[in-house]
Amino acid sequence: MKIAKYFLCLALLLVAISAEAQQLRKEAFDLLNLDYPGLEKVKAACAQQQWDKAAQALLDYYRQRTGIGHPDINLKNIKISKEEQKWADDALEHTFFVHKGYQPSYNYGKDINWQYWPVQDNELRWQLHRHKWFTPMGKAYRISGDEKYAKEWAYQYMDWIKKNPLTTVEKEEYELVSAGEVKGNAENVRFAWRPLEVSNRLQDQTLQFLLFIPSQAFTPEFLTEFLINYHRHALHILGNYSDQGNHLLFEAQRMVYAGAFFPEFKEATGWRESGISILNREIKKQVYPDGGQYELDPHYHLAAINIFCKALRMADVNGFRQEFPVEYVNTVKNMIEFYSNICFPDYSNPCFSDAKLGDRPAEVRNYQDWLKLFPDCDWIRYYATEGREGSPLPNLSHGALTSGFFTFRNGWKQDATVMVVKAGPKGEWHCQPDNGTFELWFNGRNLFPDSGSYVYAGDDEVMKLRNWFRRTSSHNTLTLDEKNLQTTQSVTKLWQPEGNEQILVTENPHYEGLKHRRSVFFVDQSYFVIVDEAVGDAKGTVNLNYHLCEGTVNVDGKNHILTTAYDGPSNMKLQCFAEKKASIREKEGWRSTAYRVRVPRTSVSFDVDKKDSEAVRYITIIYPSKNAASFPAFKAKFLNKKFDENGVKIEISVDGKKRQLEYKL
Repeated sequence: MKIAKYFLCLALLLVAISAEAQQLRKEAFDLLNLDYPGLEKVKAACAQQQWDKAAQALLDYYRQRTGIGHPDINLKNIKISKEEQKWADDALEHTFFVHKGYQPSYNYGKDINWQYWPVQDNELRWQLHRHKWFTPMGKAYRISGDEKYAKEWAYQYMDWIKKNPLTTVEKEEYELVSAGEVKGNAENVRFAWRPLEVSNRLQDQTLQFLLFIPSQAFTPEFLTEFLINYHRHALHILGNYSDQGNHLLFEAQRMVYAGAFFPEFKEATGWRESGISILNREIKKQVYPDGGQYELDPHYHLAAINIFCKALRMADVNGFRQEFPVEYVNTVKNMIEFYSNICFPDYSNPCFSDAKLGDRPAEVRNYQDWLKLFPDCDWIRYYATEGREGSPLPNLSHGALTSGFFTFRNGWKQDATVMVVKAGPKGEWHCQPDNGTFELWFNGRNLFPDSGSYVYAGDDEVMKLRNWFRRTSSHNTLTLDEKNLQTTQSVTKLWQPEGNEQILVTENPHYEGLKHRRSVFFVDQSYFVIVDEAVGDAKGTVNLNYHLCEGTVNVDGKNHILTTAYDGPSNMKLQCFAEKKASIREKEGWRSTAYRVRVPRTSVSFDVDKKDSEAVRYITIIYPSKNAASFPAFKAKFLNKKFDENGVKIEISVDGKKRQLEYKL
C-alpha cells in the first residue's frame, strides 16, 4: 500500500513538473500580428481572453499553414542517414552528438548538465548549444511515427530553456577564446548565448518546427513556449550581431530565415530586412573583386558561398528575390569560380589557414545546389555532374591577385599537375601566418598538403596544439629562426600564367629587417623550380621549410634530396640548392585532415646561417613523376651573382639538359 501511495505521489509530482515546464504563455500572442491572414480565430479568442482556445487555434493554424516555403527540406520525402539515426537514438539517453572531433559522444547525464565540459575546448562547449541532434530526432519521429522522439525533444527543449537563462554579459565576452576568463553565470551565457550559436538554433528550429508540429508532444502550451523562446533568440541577435567576418554572415542569413519562416511575428519583416541589408552590405566588403573572401581560408570561403546561396533560396521559395540586387548574384557566381580554380581534381580544397580537407560527395552536392541557382552555367554543370555534362572553366592556370591565390594547372582530370600558392594580404582570424606556402597535387595525390588547423581555441593545452599547426614553420615557406611571420602582406611582383615557363613572383616583408621573395616557375607544365631569396639586415638562421604527405620519403642529407616512395603512380623528387653552406634538418611533422585528427609526415628545413646583410638564396627543383624507381639528375645555380630587385636569372640542368630561367620586373 505504501509503495502504491509512493508511486501515486511520484506520478502527481511528475505531472506537476511537466505542467510547470510547459505553461500556456499568453504573452506569446502579444508578439504576433493577429491581423495576419489565417489568424482570425486566434484573434477572436484573444479578444475574449480565451487563452486555451487561442493557443489551440494557433496550433491548428500552424499545422495547416500553407504558402511558406522551406528550401532545406521536403516533407514528402524525408531521409535520415545511419549516422543521423544514431544521433537521434543516442539523444534519447542524453548522449549528444556535439562535435565530430570528439567521438564517441559524451553523455550529459539523466538530469542534463548543459555546462558539462569534459575537454576544455571552446568548440565542444559552444557546439553543444547548437543542438545538432534535434533535427535528426525530428526526422526519426517523422519516419518512424514513434512519439518517443518528439516527447524527448520537447523535454530537452524546455530543459535547455530552464537551465540556460539569458542574462546580460558584455558583447566582447562572447568571443573570448581562452578558457576560464569569465566565471559564474556569465561564463555559461557566453557559450549558450553567443550570437553564432543563437543563430544556428534560429535556423535549425525552423526545420524542427516543421518536423515535430504534428506530434502529440507539440501541445498548445508548448507552442507558446516555443514562440517566446524563438522571439527571444531573434531579438538577441538583432542587438548583438558580430562585428565582422563569417559569424556576421551566418547570423544575417539566419535572420532572413527567421523573418521569412515566421512572418506572423510583428517584427518579422524587420528581421528579414535586417539580414538582407547586412548580406547586401557585407558581400561588397568581405569579397574581393577576384571573388576571394577576405578571411583567405578555403573552408570559410565555401561557407560564405553557401550562406549567400541559402539566403537566395529562402528568398526564391517565399517570393522576395527582388530584395537581392543583380550584383549580389554575380558576386556569388564569382566566388564559386574562385573556389573552382583553387580546388584539386578530386574536389578537395587546399587546407590553408583553418580549412578542412572536405568530402567529395559533399562538394559535388554543393555544385548541384549552385547549379539550381545558375542553371545556364556550363562550367558549374561540369563540376556538378563530375564531368559528364558541360565543360570545365576555359582557363588552366589562374591568378586571384587581390586575394593572393595562384594556381598553376595543366588539366582538370585526376592525372593533372596542380600547384596552389597562397601569398596575399593580411587575412582575418582564421587566416594563418603562412604567406608563400603552397600545395602540390600530381596524378591523384596531394604531395605537399598544408598542415591544417587541428583545433581552434580553449585552455592552454588546446592552444598549444592549435599554435603548433598554425605556426609559420609548419608550412611550405621560409622562416627566420622558425619564428612566426611578423607581417603578412604579400605583394605580387609578376604573374605570367601562359606558356612553357609560367611564372609567379611574390614578395612579403616577413620580419623586421628581412623580406622574402619567392619566384615559382612552372616549366613545360610538368615540374617546378622555386627561387627563394631572404633579403635584409636581419641575422639568424634562415629556414626553408618543406612538408610532404604521409608515406615513405627517402632523405639524402648530403645532396639535399628528398624522393618519395609512395604506392601508386604519384611520386616526386625534390632537390634544394643553397647558394651558401646549408644543412638539412628533419623535424617533427604532422598534418591535420579533420578536427582533432592528425597524421605524421616527413618535414625538413634547409638551414643557412645569416651573419650579415647579404641575401640568402635557394633554388629548389620539384619534379613530379609516375615512376618512383628512376628520377632525373638535377643541377642548379644562380647566374646573377647577388640579389637583384629587378629580376633573377638561373641555370638548371635536368639529366644534363641545361636551361636558363629568368624574369625581369
